Amino acid sequence: MEKPALPLTVLATFTGNLFLVLGSFILSILATLVSWIPPRGNWTFGVARIWGRCLLKASAVRVEARYDPALEPGRSYVFLCNHQSLFDIPLLLTTCPGQVRMMAKRSLFRIPFFGWGLWAGGFIPIDRGDRSTARQSFASAMARVRAGTSILLFPEGTRSMTDTLLPFQRGGFLLAQKTGLPIVPVGVRGTRAVQPKGSVAIRPGKVVVSYGAPISAADYGIRRKAELTAEVRRRVAELAGLAES
Repeated sequence: MEKPALPLTVLATFTGNLFLVLGSFILSILATLVSWIPPRGNWTFGVARIWGRCLLKASAVRVEARYDPALEPGRSYVFLCNHQSLFDIPLLLTTCPGQVRMMAKRSLFRIPFFGWGLWAGGFIPIDRGDRSTARQSFASAMARVRAGTSILLFPEGTRSMTDTLLPFQRGGFLLAQKTGLPIVPVGVRGTRAVQPKGSVAIRPGKVVVSYGAPISAADYGIRRKAELTAEVRRRVAELAGLAES
């Protein structure tokens, strides 16, 4: 992505962060209020989509979304995506097909108002420093799947600082095998250039998200889990234009 002119970066940083504070405050309250409307969580997810779309526009980020023809409208999936930036979240909320719930780090749920919106929307907290809560997070994900929603995870576990994929954690693969849902590899490009980890500056530009063809976890079984992981990782790397470590 070409480096934007300094005035555009300054403007995008101001408007993007302003919306991140004020917009998140207002829409989180709205998300909490509508969470009681049945089916519970669906209206909140709609508000989350609006939040993501507005944040991208306020930051002057242009989006290109690509979808494999094999994706079936209305079907539930386990989406596994590479992770480069905080902007991955609004990008995926805006473009992911159907009702989706993310599994996100628990610290996000502690943010006043914003965290309330996450709880209200049925998003699932993960505490990477406390493995004892992993079973509870997994059970919550199973409940969301049974309710007919898809689940989205970042199998790297954290944002990558390089053009190489980090090792994949097993949670998403176990979820797919337990539920029988297909895995959809997702590749994100360009978000690190918009805002790398540790930076508050926002650089406007174009980002691309590609949703690949579903992969049946059932075809691999428990004994071929390593092969399944390798195949999903290969496809995510291909879609994101990244190297495998």
